[in-house]
Formats: sequence, C-alpha cells, structure tokens
Amino acid sequence: MVLIQLTGLSGAGKTSIAFRVQQLLLQRDIAAQIIDGDAYRQTVCKDLGFTPADRRENIRRLGAIAHDIVQQNTIAIIAAINPYEEVRQELRAQYNAHTVWIHCSLDVLVERDTKGLYKRALLPVGHPERVNNLTGVNDSYDIPIRADLVIYTHSEDLETSSVRLFAFILDHLLNGGS
Repeated sequence: MVLIQLTGLSGAGKTSIAFRVQQLLLQRDIAAQIIDGDAYRQTVCKDLGFTPADRRENIRRLGAIAHDIVQQNTIAIIAAINPYEEVRQELRAQYNAHTVWIHCSLDVLVERDTKGLYKRALLPVGHPERVNNLTGVNDSYDIPIRADLVIYTHSEDLETSSVRLFAFILDHLLNGGS
C-alpha cells in the first residue's frame, strides 16, 4: 500500500483534498484512511505544543500511525502542515512515505483565511489576540526539496487537485510508480 504525507500551510487545502481523494479511492473499493493533523492534535498528540521539537514529534507520531495503517493493507494519507524537511525525509526513509506539497500562495491564504489565523498572525506584536507561531508567517516552513508531487491550490480547484493526487496514488498502486 501507499503512505502519502501531505505538506502545506494552514488553509492550503490538505484536509479537503485528502477527504475527496479518500472518496475517490473508496469508489474503487480501495481502502484509505486520513490522518488529519488537526484531529490528532485533540487526541494522540494533545500533549504537544507548537515548538519546533513538538512539531517534529507530532509528525513522527502521525507517521507511525500511518505506517500501522499501511500494514493493514490500507492507503494512509497524512494531512498536516508537516513543516520541516528533515522530518519529511525521516518518514520517507523509515516508511517509504511519498511527499505531496499542497502549495498555495500566501496572498491567497491570507485572502481565504479559513480559520482566521492569518488575520491574527498579522496583528501587531504585543496584541493580545496575535498568533505568534503560524507556520509560514511568523514560524518557519521548509519548502519541500524532494516533493513527489506538487499541487497548486491557488490556481486549480479542489476537484482538479484531488484527481491529480488520486492519479498519483493509482500510479503507485497499479504500476509501482517511482
């Protein structure tokens, strides 16, 4: 089976694409499970904060969970910001995880601001409602060096993006794509 690790900034479309791809796979009777970073932050990773060390540990835990899912003959898709290249490479080496960069321009993310995070991150320093650790704004995000697929959600719609990831996964299932 296949392990996919999505990476991208908040609001780029990782979760939406993951769940749409899961639907497409299930329509073909291909088992797939989503490991949603936001959901796992409420359970398995609730003891972690947003320091670089905690963010790394979060992804390592999600990777281990995804690997267990793959061992059950199910496709696993991690939908998390996954900000650090070194940890993405760890998952690649340890679990043969494929990296898919869900790329959206910061201007579009600020315009969308689906969770209200960008507005709060852009508040003046010292403002009581300011978010001080938003990845890509005032916290670091490593551009993927070895992405297996790049999806540009600022220039294509959800269905197009989802079909591209779906085709990538099918290629790996049916043809052993590299």
